Formats: sequence, C-alpha cells, structure tokens
Amino acid sequence: MSVISCKAAVAWAAGEPLVIEEVELSPPRPMEIRIKVFCTSLCRSDVTAWLSQAQPQIYPRIFGHEASGIVESVGEGVTEFEEGDHVLTLFTGECMRCRQCASGKSNICQVLGLERQGVMHSDKQTRFSIRGKPIYHYCAVSSFSEYTVVHSGCAVKISSVAPLEKICLLSCGVAAGLGAAWKVANISEGSTVVIFGLGTVGLSVAQGAKLRGASRIIGVDTNPEKSERGKDFGVTDFLNPKEYDQPIHQVINRITDGGADYAFECVGDTGMINTALQSCCSGWGLTVTLGVPKEKPEIAAHYGLFLTGRTLTGSLFGGWKPKSDLPSLVDMYLRKEIKIDDYITHNLMLEDINEAFDLMREGKCLRCVIQMPM
Repeated sequence: MSVISCKAAVAWAAGEPLVIEEVELSPPRPMEIRIKVFCTSLCRSDVTAWLSQAQPQIYPRIFGHEASGIVESVGEGVTEFEEGDHVLTLFTGECMRCRQCASGKSNICQVLGLERQGVMHSDKQTRFSIRGKPIYHYCAVSSFSEYTVVHSGCAVKISSVAPLEKICLLSCGVAAGLGAAWKVANISEGSTVVIFGLGTVGLSVAQGAKLRGASRIIGVDTNPEKSERGKDFGVTDFLNPKEYDQPIHQVINRITDGGADYAFECVGDTGMINTALQSCCSGWGLTVTLGVPKEKPEIAAHYGLFLTGRTLTGSLFGGWKPKSDLPSLVDMYLRKEIKIDDYITHNLMLEDINEAFDLMREGKCLRCVIQMPM
C-alpha cells in the first residue's frame, strides 16, 4: 500500500467556498481501512461546523461524514473487513470493549466517540495533505473526497445488494431520526407526537412515529413548503409559528388537550428545547433533543416543567450502536419496511458541492447526494 492522490472538496477557512483540490491520502495505519467513497450526502451538521468560527486552527479541512463506499485496502490488525466490502462510514464509532460499549446502556463509545479536533482517533494525526501541508478531518471521516481513511471501528459492513447511492443516508440523518422515535422515546401506539423542524431528521422521526402507530403527528416548521412534504412521511398536522399570534407551544397545548406525549427538537436551537418542553403534557411528557446548536449551547427551562413530570433527554445517532445496529436498518430498507429514497431531493457531482451547501442553507433541499467521479 502507498500514498494515493485523489480529488477532495477542501474548506480552506470557515464559511468560505470549498475548493476541489488534488490531495494526498496516506495508506491505512493499524486498525484502519481506506475506503473508495461511492456517495456522500450533505448533512446539516456539516454546514453548521463549516459556518462556525470556533476552531480556525483546524483548517484547511475536509468535511463530510454521511457516506457509503467500498473498502480499497486494510491496515495491520484489521480482520473484520477485506478489500471489496461495501461499508457505511460512522461519525461516532463502536470499539465494543470500553465501559460504555460493554454496558449495553449506551452508544457513546469512550474510544471512538465524536472526534472534534480534526484528527484521527488513534494517533491524533491527519491522513490527508497537500504538498506536505496537513488537511484536517471532520468527525474522523471526511467523506467529501474520492477516498478516505477511517478507523475500522468507524465503519460497518453492509449487504452488497444495498444501493450505495441511497443507503448512505443511514450513516447519519435517517437513522438518527428513526432511532430517536424507536429506541430513545419508544413511541407508543395511539400517542401524540410533535416535531420541531422538518428536515431529514425531523421527517425521519415522523416516519418512525407513523410506523409505531402514533395517532397524531404534528410538524412545526417556518417553511410552508414542508407542509406537503411532511404528509409523505406521516405528518398529520402542520403548524407554521409565523401564522399564529400566540406562542406555538400554547397552540399545541390547545389542540392536543394539554400537550403532546412526545416532543422532538430537530432544529438545533436551544431556545426551541424549552418550547418543546412546554408543548409536552404534564405527568409523562417526554422531550427528545436531536439538533446540533449553532450557538448558545446552554439550555434554560423552568424547574416547574420537570417538577410536574416532564422529562428531557438527548439523542446521539438515535441511540443506535452503530456497528451492531445499522445492518438491521439496511435490511429493513431492502425489505421496503422503511423509506430512504424519498429524502433525496438532489443528486450532484463532487465539483458542484458548493451548490449543495447553498441549497441546504436556503432550505431548498432535504438531502443532496454527492456522486464521486468514477
């Protein structure tokens, strides 16, 4: 194995347009694999991180984490993958040995959890470079590249018959929403659900709620175009806060006779978490927050909301253990038990990736799938 050259979309500074560059990529080191990326889709968290000015020191950088591909080569010690395997990348991994992985109670791996410093988990170095200058990673995946290197614990082998151009959405957004509905909230049949934010994650919560038999699924979004799209995924009522003179939680409490059984915050706005809590019923109302906040990460809520029996919980990747659980979701898709294709609103080539960023920022897409040059 040797260093290879490939094309990648490089962000040279926060918020600046990505540039298609010829980059050098190292071979996989021990317990790593090198993947030929087949498709990668743009997630809202990529855009949020790209716009953030919080870490100027980890640029230039290659974003992207929601991807499918084929194993090109394996590093020393890797036994679960071989060349030619079809895989999904994982922005949060699973070592299967740490306290968290062994507990059975968590999907927050202590060894391969969210990587925030732009380097690899194993040696805190980068695998990408341009003319000897290091190019930093994103979530230890960096899939906006023809090839990438990930830790073997940050990829999962999937069925070779699953369409790579569709199934990439399961490596983050769709799986996150379904898991929040099924594993985290464990939505019960006949219940009332309210979802704040009808992007891919919010609509995946809606799909999960519908499959669980929720009787009413209320979608809240300021984009009126989400009304019709929400119906495709199970949303029964659409509320646009701009159309009401009173706070939206008061509207929800009125139309649900005291609040929803479950509320999901899928916007990434910590102020909206309080609104979601206020939209839940007393006694047993559960609020699940999934969004990545763009600013103000602190949460403020009146203690009385909790004193009267409401619960607030977070959800990372829908509570799924990524390597253990994702193959079953792939199988569900192949059996047509869950929808994925309907979230894909655009297919673009790597050289058009800035258009994908514009579409996401303007709220004109759900998922843009980025096709790599063949």
